[in-house]
Amino acid sequence: MDLTEPQSSHVPTSTRALKVDFSWKKWKALIMEDDAPQPEARYIVDFETMKSRMIYRSMPEDKIIGTGKLHSFSINAEYEVHGYKDTLLAQKRWQTEYTQRSQAFSDTDTPVTMTWTSTSGWKTWDFICMDENQLPVARFSANAWAIRKIGKIEFMGPKAQSDAVRDEIVVTGLTLFWCMVLRSSSILSFFGAIFASPGKLKESDK
Repeated sequence: MDLTEPQSSHVPTSTRALKVDFSWKKWKALIMEDDAPQPEARYIVDFETMKSRMIYRSMPEDKIIGTGKLHSFSINAEYEVHGYKDTLLAQKRWQTEYTQRSQAFSDTDTPVTMTWTSTSGWKTWDFICMDENQLPVARFSANAWAIRKIGKIEFMGPKAQSDAVRDEIVVTGLTLFWCMVLRSSSILSFFGAIFASPGKLKESDK
């Protein structure tokens, strides 16, 4: 089952990057500055596997900035960033296309709609976030065969240096990644896609 959609979108050179290391033993991810001479964790992600939930903490403050929630049947995922709750809403059944409403990328009090798509190759699985003008602003490149160093998050565009943007992309990008990992490995998610109504929220997802 191919859950990815080949894209031809050009992703501009990034101006900020984070690397993601994952421990299967501890079910925890450490996210660090990619080019730091002595890398220190900027985020720690704890995975509550029994609840299908992720908790995102900023470091060194050790402050919870957000959460992510997956479902065994629904192909949507929920997330929260700094108290703002929203849904990563599937727009298609069998291709990776999700939307979210972003506060960090908005210049007003009204959230703007962002779109996530993906491309895949033999070694990498790229998740690309585009703004309301369909311009790429971030990319999470996951290493399909990695045991520990599972990926890299890149930021580009005029808001690449924004801490609010960084927090939001870390939460939404990793939540979407694990949502797609679940979808590609779960028979329940397969049937969830069959019965899904792409682009629409069910009461259970609100």
